[in-house]
Amino acid sequence: MTLSYTVRDYTPADEPWWLRCRVLSFLSTAYFDDVDRAKPAIEPPGLELIAVDDHGTVVGITDTIIEGELATIDTGAVHPDLQHRGLGRRLLEQTRERARAAGAVTLNAWTRDDPDTLAWYRAMGFTESDHYLHVHANYRADPHEPGRTIIEPRPDLRPVMAFLHASLADEEQLRDQFARVHVCRRFAMPI
Repeated sequence: MTLSYTVRDYTPADEPWWLRCRVLSFLSTAYFDDVDRAKPAIEPPGLELIAVDDHGTVVGITDTIIEGELATIDTGAVHPDLQHRGLGRRLLEQTRERARAAGAVTLNAWTRDDPDTLAWYRAMGFTESDHYLHVHANYRADPHEPGRTIIEPRPDLRPVMAFLHASLADEEQLRDQFARVHVCRRFAMPI
């Protein structure tokens, strides 16, 4: 049996399936630990699109913030069992169409250095530009990593995790100090 998919607006009743789709699709990426217990609000308001199968199950999501002429994809994901079937492209087409109707002229997205994700953005016609680093300091990687992020230590606090942004110019030094460093890249396209 072949399922068909429909792209529609997200509704609050979709939240459990939205969360499940996002978590499952992020597990094999550099965003594996970017987990939320509730769907984050899109601020300022923008587009919240989902792809659903014939059973009403959310199998793809795209949340996009619109600020004047700039639309930014905040979350984009397709359930891992259904990737490489055109769902991401369908969500992107709807996002572009609706963002254009809302007055946006550029669509951009920031993502980490996952080869499949980078290849998808390039294949969809996005151009890569700006870069910076995401640094994760976690005691599980090295008990001393979080402490390396503290400028003024406090004896009553023991850091166990930190998430930081850094300049690409510091990449080599930071990769020597931390186990998990990702290049965050901006992709953009005219719409």
